[in-house]
Amino acid sequence: MTRAVTVPTGFSAGTPALELHALFKSFGPAEIIRNISLTVQPGERLAIIGPNGAGKSTLFDLISGRHAPGSGQIWLGGQPIDGKKPFEINRLGLSRSFQISQLFPALSVFENLRCAMLWQQGLGYSFWRSLTKLTGTNARTRALMQRLQLQEVCDTPAQHLSYAQQRALELGMALASDPAVLLLDEPTAGMSRSETEQFMALIDELTAGKTLLLVEHDMAVVFGLATKIAVMVQGELLAFDNPEAVRANPLVQQAYLGHPQPQAKKEV
Repeated sequence: MTRAVTVPTGFSAGTPALELHALFKSFGPAEIIRNISLTVQPGERLAIIGPNGAGKSTLFDLISGRHAPGSGQIWLGGQPIDGKKPFEINRLGLSRSFQISQLFPALSVFENLRCAMLWQQGLGYSFWRSLTKLTGTNARTRALMQRLQLQEVCDTPAQHLSYAQQRALELGMALASDPAVLLLDEPTAGMSRSETEQFMALIDELTAGKTLLLVEHDMAVVFGLATKIAVMVQGELLAFDNPEAVRANPLVQQAYLGHPQPQAKKEV
């Protein structure tokens, strides 16, 4: 069943949210990304799948500015971003979460979210400001915390949260800048089935209207959230299509989904 694409936010009408053209990336002699080209439209939800070592997280690193591509171009909302620093890309409307939670462990849930809000407003180094007087920021932080269903652990240090709560908090920190494009790297890894289902519903609700890219190994999550799927194998793009077409693609079945192609009968 194809999911409907919600009304996009963040970019002008008719402009792709994200464009990758002929991306290559090597580390020494090892080619990790090889000639990746694709276009993601505003409001689409793209799941990037593939076996371990396929280059999925490296592709996220290139898009988010953690690494510069060896060659090729990346456009965000029609603007070139290849080679820009992560904070510059974030200010243009892209945010990312990581496989391993990137939180301030000793700070409370509220303080973690407020830190992300302050950066979004350009107040990260405004040490002379009284945080209690930032009533608008504090109100937005509380509203986001409630949407994340974390209000009951408002004052709990991040290091004492359950794993699922930490992942929800990291999602909130990525959303604090109100990005048009959100990258989630294995958001449900390590969760139980019930936790995964609850987190899927949370992602579905909180990313409505945004362009979403996620790296994910859980096929229930992939087919439950994605409107498009990109399949990577050994740094190359094997398939890029809607979920039904990808599921039916014999090359994908052979390379990743575990259904080998039928062999032709030999003549005797």
